[in-house]
Amino acid sequence: MVTSRSAAAARPSMASPRRRGPVLERAILDAALEQLSTVGWNGLTMEGIAARAQTGKAAVYRRWPSKEDLVVDALQTALPALGEAPDFGSVREDLYQLCRRLRDAMLSKPGCALRSVLHECDASSAERFQSVILKGVIQPSTELLREVVGRGIARGDVRSDATSELSFEVIPAMMMYRSKVCGSEWTDRELAEMIDQVVVPLFRSSGN
Repeated sequence: MVTSRSAAAARPSMASPRRRGPVLERAILDAALEQLSTVGWNGLTMEGIAARAQTGKAAVYRRWPSKEDLVVDALQTALPALGEAPDFGSVREDLYQLCRRLRDAMLSKPGCALRSVLHECDASSAERFQSVILKGVIQPSTELLREVVGRGIARGDVRSDATSELSFEVIPAMMMYRSKVCGSEWTDRELAEMIDQVVVPLFRSSGN
């Protein structure tokens, strides 16, 4: 006689296989970004990340001793690449399209997670993320701006001395100010106004 218990035991298990190694680590990193984008830095806990990743808290702590360590790795592996510098034959259009790309990166899940860190964590914690911001955001965007402006100089529509570091900080500074201080996002129209009213006049050569 086959009982219900023995019949159940005879059926193959439907449980999900236990995740290990890179698969589990990827799930934990994704959970950290998801939690940051919903509960913010102050609400982020290792327990919450473990629950979101459907794993045990011990599995998280074995890999990352603190949430700072975990978030650093999550951001480094997930911040979107900005790609190659746009080239539409016009410094105005190139700058506009680049700003749209930067804005979209800021609105991505990793971008929202990074902004949550910048907005909420204290000064000592913020120091842990300086290299992430520098290597993942500032340096790539500055290199693209430098390439766009360099092409503009070669065409003669950008003045030759428009390559100071301060000039390249204007766009990121304005975009971060709007996001961090004002708590609002850039629309396409506002990006175009910033380019036309602030950035192009800053770079324009005297002959244009």
